[in-house]
Amino acid sequence: MNRIVNVISSRLSLRKPQKESLEILTEVIEHFGLDKQNDPQSLKEKLAAVNALFPSVTDFEREFPSLCFALATGVGKTRLMGAFIAYLHMAKGIRNFFVLAPNLTIYEKLIQDFTPNTPKYVFKGLSEFANKQPNIITGDNYDQQALFLADPLAVNINIFNISKINSEVRGGKAPRIKRLSEYLGQSYYDYLKSLPDLVLLMDESHRYRASAGVKAINELNPILGLELTATPQVESGNRTIPFKNIIYSYPLYKAMEDGYVKEPAVATRENFNPAKFTERELERLKLEDGIRVHEETKLELELYARENNEKLVKPFILIVAQDTNHAEELMNIIESDDFFEGRYKGKVITVHSNQRGEEKDETIKQLLALEDPNSKIEIVIHVNMLKEGWDVTNLYTIIPLRAANSKTLVEQSIGRGLRLPYGKRTGVPAVDRLTIIAHDKFQEIIDEANNPTSIIRRGVVIGRDVAQTEKKIVTVESNVERSLIDELVGTTESTSPEDEKKIEMKRNIAETIVKAISKQRTLYSSKQLKDPEVQQQIVSDVKGTYTVSQLSIFEEEPEKMIESMVARAVDVLPNLTMEIPRIIVQPTGEISWGYRDFDLNCDLIPKFQPVAENILIEHLRTHQREVLRIQKDTNMTEERLEDYLVFHLMDYPDVSYEEHAELLYKLSGQLINYLRSYLKTEDDVKNVVIYNQKRLAELIYKQMKEHYYEEQTNYEVTVRIGFDTLKDTSVTVDANEEVRDFRQLVANKAAIRNMCFGGFKKCLYRTQKFESDAERRFVVICENDPSVLKWLKPTKNHIKIYYNQTQAYIPDFIVETEEKMYLCEIKATNRIEEDREVAQKAQAAITWCKYASDHARQNNGKEWVYLLIPHDDVDSNKTIKGLEALYRKY
Repeated sequence: MNRIVNVISSRLSLRKPQKESLEILTEVIEHFGLDKQNDPQSLKEKLAAVNALFPSVTDFEREFPSLCFALATGVGKTRLMGAFIAYLHMAKGIRNFFVLAPNLTIYEKLIQDFTPNTPKYVFKGLSEFANKQPNIITGDNYDQQALFLADPLAVNINIFNISKINSEVRGGKAPRIKRLSEYLGQSYYDYLKSLPDLVLLMDESHRYRASAGVKAINELNPILGLELTATPQVESGNRTIPFKNIIYSYPLYKAMEDGYVKEPAVATRENFNPAKFTERELERLKLEDGIRVHEETKLELELYARENNEKLVKPFILIVAQDTNHAEELMNIIESDDFFEGRYKGKVITVHSNQRGEEKDETIKQLLALEDPNSKIEIVIHVNMLKEGWDVTNLYTIIPLRAANSKTLVEQSIGRGLRLPYGKRTGVPAVDRLTIIAHDKFQEIIDEANNPTSIIRRGVVIGRDVAQTEKKIVTVESNVERSLIDELVGTTESTSPEDEKKIEMKRNIAETIVKAISKQRTLYSSKQLKDPEVQQQIVSDVKGTYTVSQLSIFEEEPEKMIESMVARAVDVLPNLTMEIPRIIVQPTGEISWGYRDFDLNCDLIPKFQPVAENILIEHLRTHQREVLRIQKDTNMTEERLEDYLVFHLMDYPDVSYEEHAELLYKLSGQLINYLRSYLKTEDDVKNVVIYNQKRLAELIYKQMKEHYYEEQTNYEVTVRIGFDTLKDTSVTVDANEEVRDFRQLVANKAAIRNMCFGGFKKCLYRTQKFESDAERRFVVICENDPSVLKWLKPTKNHIKIYYNQTQAYIPDFIVETEEKMYLCEIKATNRIEEDREVAQKAQAAITWCKYASDHARQNNGKEWVYLLIPHDDVDSNKTIKGLEALYRKY
């Protein structure tokens, strides 16, 4: 059965919690089987079998075996339903499934996701369901679909809406499903009830546990019930009653830790006092700051899409209004001319229960299109209408304006915006974050966050983390293309229309040459462009782009002119670009870890004193007891005093006795020698060690943690053929920001990352953006140092160094001097020594430089060196060679 689980997990790309849920289901089925024997005694025996394996299941809470899988919103409950069905069919031959939805929204979503050839088809990749597609039978078409039920090989998936069944059974009526079907000769309900292999799957089961419709469903007597919900509890007055059949729980905090959903954050302003604002003023401020967060998020999403060649995600804001009148007031404010200069006119919709007919249909249509980048809607105002099943990935900002306590506000609002648009975290905070604007509730929510069960983990401050000013995307232009074209065209002045025509044609040819050069992806270096065969290929490509008549305007022979221009281009190009080898360093295998050798700092150890006589001591692991008497012949259960301390140090999961025995005994011996230095007798030393053994081990371990290391021991290195000409890139800056001179001091250093700098002579880009003033000062060093030929701030298009299996590191600078190539990182001084991630990145960069240097030696290039430079030692009197002498990493 493990083989089938692995096949399903692999083909459906199940996430860890989904696969664990599937494995649990297989284990349970193997222990109690699948049959319709659900009499009280059989049910009791099945419950006992499950409870023995999973003590959290104390009651099925149904008249048939029913198990709840509690998975956080955004993790993928619908896909898990598909995996359950696939397993039960492939491993157990089950063909009949009844999927229950709590409302119309989820009902329609489930039908779509179970229908073949739809974007989120749950069986995509499983050949068993591709060769013979399942019958999808719904609450709207079961009369017609009943014609296909006779097929003995078909899988039948029934999808019904419990809210519709609830409405049909009001007043004691029978639901339509229980009415006679002419084709079946019985009701569809009785047909389902007669099936020997019916499995019931309940989506968002917390929504309808006690409803009248579920009582009717219970009578179907399925062989198994599978419940899926993110909220495994029911509310009864002020009480919260947890489910008793939870077999697997994967809460939201785990989903956030594992990176399956967005990271929720709450936002306010720095030093904000809501008491100074009227209710209307506060509401207006929250709306304005919500727009500021939204506009920055929109820019970051566009930038990410551009830089990574991904689909464009256009975010929207969700505003929670108090009632329908309040919603209309908010809409009028946002669409007014004085609210962000009227930029949001026509970009707002309201959603509430008073909408009817065409208005409601149009609103639903716009809601369903919210994820389309062409949708003009950027703000949705709702009055408690958007509940489970509203499945969007581009909700990024929530502005709650309805009175609610912090816990309710967080739980109700947050579930709507947790899904990640790219299916995984990107590493860009604004792209991975859901922000709640809550100036007046900020402290309450932060306090709630400190609760161990809270889902909020951090806050955002408007003005510090999110700029109050508007931002814009600017293109950082490479010097290569423009400088090369200018060089090839020359400075000929036009004296006639004929001359202008020739210059324009020559510029077109120059542009074609640049494009032809960039297509040469089978070369290790730009120097190989000087090879006559390569040049002739470029000439041929360029010449083939133009007709004879187009080139006839030149007096000289066109082919010779193009040859001359190509020769000049390949001669000039190396001075305009940088030879960055296309090397990918990827960590593989296990990470080596351990503790480096050090001496114990006994100044940090308290002076423990002997305890009174006749103290009873019990060993924690063996439960062995002894009476400690302060006498010369004190009984010892260990051979030497160090053993007591090493015994407890071995209990820490990251301490391996085999790897660290020498260090453990050394540190324990140093501590015992310290005790001997102030205690009067050896019996006193024994007393202190035996009585305080666990505490003393803790004090040693605390110091050991400061010397812990993790290192990647193996790297997979790929050297790709080809070189890249430098491409334009994009960054965000303040909307009113002009290009600044890089030598100009910046008064507000905290705002430097929102600025754009220029005026360089050696940079391969016309403008650059810095993350700190230390980076700006480093550029001053590069521009002043006569040995520096060129420099740039790389992007992932230039270099990518993986420091673990999934995360890439991009150094701050690449610098070329007359003799060497440098990867340079400017880092806060305290982080260089203390931050484990900095060490991992450095090790990966050193490995990259080693292979880049090997590649350079084979191709007549320069050695590569990695410099890790403290931020407080970046001064204009330094040189690159001087920094290398201090901060080169080997």
